[in-house]
Amino acid sequence: MIANRGGGAFIRSDDLEDRLRAAFEAARVEADIHLVEADGIAEAFADAVQAPRLDAVVAAGGDGTVSCAAGHLAGTQRPLGLLPLGTLNHLARDAGITADLDAAAAVIAVGHARPIDVAEVNGRVFVNNSGVGLYPDMVRFRGAEQEQGRSKRLAMLSASLRALRSFRRRRLWISAPGVETPIRTPLLFVGNNRYRASLFALGHRETLDAGELSLHAVRARSRAHLFWAGLRGLIGRLDQQRDFVTIYADRATISSDRPHLTISADGETFTMETPLEYRIRPKALRLIVPAPAPQ
Repeated sequence: MIANRGGGAFIRSDDLEDRLRAAFEAARVEADIHLVEADGIAEAFADAVQAPRLDAVVAAGGDGTVSCAAGHLAGTQRPLGLLPLGTLNHLARDAGITADLDAAAAVIAVGHARPIDVAEVNGRVFVNNSGVGLYPDMVRFRGAEQEQGRSKRLAMLSASLRALRSFRRRRLWISAPGVETPIRTPLLFVGNNRYRASLFALGHRETLDAGELSLHAVRARSRAHLFWAGLRGLIGRLDQQRDFVTIYADRATISSDRPHLTISADGETFTMETPLEYRIRPKALRLIVPAPAPQ
């Protein structure tokens, strides 16, 4: 079990290792627990994939930690367990895994694994979503706000307002099977499977194994247009046809007149060469989830 010490307040608590060990002991699981600083997470998961005689690798942390774990475990037969200790925990939420530590450890103890999809952009795995435009800006601004001591949720609200003030549209070209279209958009969202329509907040996914990407390019032409779309999103009135260009496909190429674009993937930002090559990897990751109720 690998915990990211750079995570939220729970992760940074002084008694974290004792609480983790107690949760696994209560679930009657023998756990080799590693508390790792953020810059050592990737190496820790790479080592865990190669370690012999393990039934599973468990990631304790937020979406970034889970994404890193999935990048190493996808394509292997070793299952991934989750202790969702971050702020948002999108994959755990959509997989039905509770944020309660003892209950999540009990799910891992049962060991019911199901194959789910992962997505890639230029070879980098993500489990939730990726974005071009406003969302990477919001993630970057959020980091700056958190460095000033604000909570992640308050920092994201402030970052969203800052990103709205810096509104601009990107010229992109989307190529997917059966689709070739230019688009000018302030925000392109690429999801691992289908998300319910939303704008500044992510909706739920109905499935994690449909084998498709969901691409949503916001149609907003101005800051005011985007603002009103955001308000409609808060009350559940977003319209797929009016507010988005929507494409479902197993792969897509995003081209730009820029040689590099800043993108987000599972809450982290990266600068990547264009074009951006997105693809789905169907059922590439074995995820430990709650066992189905007996019929």
